[in-house]
Amino acid sequence: MNGGAHTGAQGHRREDLAENAFGLGARTPGPPRVGAEVELIPVAADTRRRVPIVAAEGPGTLPLLRRFGAERCWREEATPYGAPRWMLPDGGCVSYEPGGQIELAAAPARSPSALLRSLRAVVPALRAAARDEGIDLLSLGIDPVNALEDTPLQLPGARYARLTRFLESIGTGGVRMMRQTAAFQVSLDWGPDPLARWRMLNAAAPYLAAIFANSPAYLGADTGWRSFRARVWRELDGGRTGIFPCADPVGEYLQFALDAPAILLGGDEGPWLPFRAWSGATGDDWRAHLTTLFPEIRPKGFVEVRCIDAVDPEGYAAPVLLLTGLCDHAPTLRAALDLLGAPDPALLEPAARLGLSDPRIAPVARDLVGLGLAGATALRAGPDDLAEARAFFAARWSAAAPM
Repeated sequence: MNGGAHTGAQGHRREDLAENAFGLGARTPGPPRVGAEVELIPVAADTRRRVPIVAAEGPGTLPLLRRFGAERCWREEATPYGAPRWMLPDGGCVSYEPGGQIELAAAPARSPSALLRSLRAVVPALRAAARDEGIDLLSLGIDPVNALEDTPLQLPGARYARLTRFLESIGTGGVRMMRQTAAFQVSLDWGPDPLARWRMLNAAAPYLAAIFANSPAYLGADTGWRSFRARVWRELDGGRTGIFPCADPVGEYLQFALDAPAILLGGDEGPWLPFRAWSGATGDDWRAHLTTLFPEIRPKGFVEVRCIDAVDPEGYAAPVLLLTGLCDHAPTLRAALDLLGAPDPALLEPAARLGLSDPRIAPVARDLVGLGLAGATALRAGPDDLAEARAFFAARWSAAAPM
């Protein structure tokens, strides 16, 4: 491909990102939506060993989900990669992560309270049913007991096999991330000012990681990190994660995506060349490549916040109200931008290690929570949800003593 054609392809990809990833095209009509993905780590209640999807002996999560789903009219189907998933009557989906973690992707809702009702209708009952079968579904950022070698790849399909080979070629962090971690991800519509929302969330990412740090243990011992999950993400290939300066959001993300190794292209064993090296890559190749990038904040036609450790069901209101309050109330969004300033990647490491005991992070995080809850109140969040969120944050600060 000649240089002009290559430049033309980059121009088309920039336009694709601007319109389809960053929401700079047509707006979704109606009130802004909010969604969430809840990940749960299954372990045996007695031995704490990981519970696989299908077990030769002992409990497995596939029979559990089939029984639980049948009682609630869930519809089982196969993913494009051949794994089972269940479509819920309200539009949500329950599926598996590569290490057998269970994920509930709630249907996008028009209000935080509606989203929280949807999550609460599934997760506590599922955890109780699992416990009756000798399985604990952990809401922690990382499996606190089991070793990576005791957590094999659970999902079929070339995508996961290739991703595993690539991640193994650059160390253990990526494979551990894929098989052993769990998050509470929040997704939001872009709203009237997508680029302001992008800048604010990238700047907020270290503070969110610190506020919701929930994975201090690994291999049965204290790691010295508030969020060992966040530390594992820092071990991942630097070309696939992190936060962005936000001076030119679309251009920065374009270069990030072009520079990232194209895991899904080429031979099964590599070499793993940057996407920009594949002059014959198609639009479908480009869109598939984007799904293999894992920044703390990800543009997907909506904005996905990925930096929060898994949260117990009793605290679900905290991340949902905080983020909707910060993003969907315009005065609060402006105030948060003023508070946070430019995104600072150097804060990601202390956020993971020290959490809210870091003296640079704690006061800004406290002010950020105050802004988010004020925004949620202005948006008329439910009083019970606000009370739950306030109780969660109060407990976080009381537990933030230095390690």
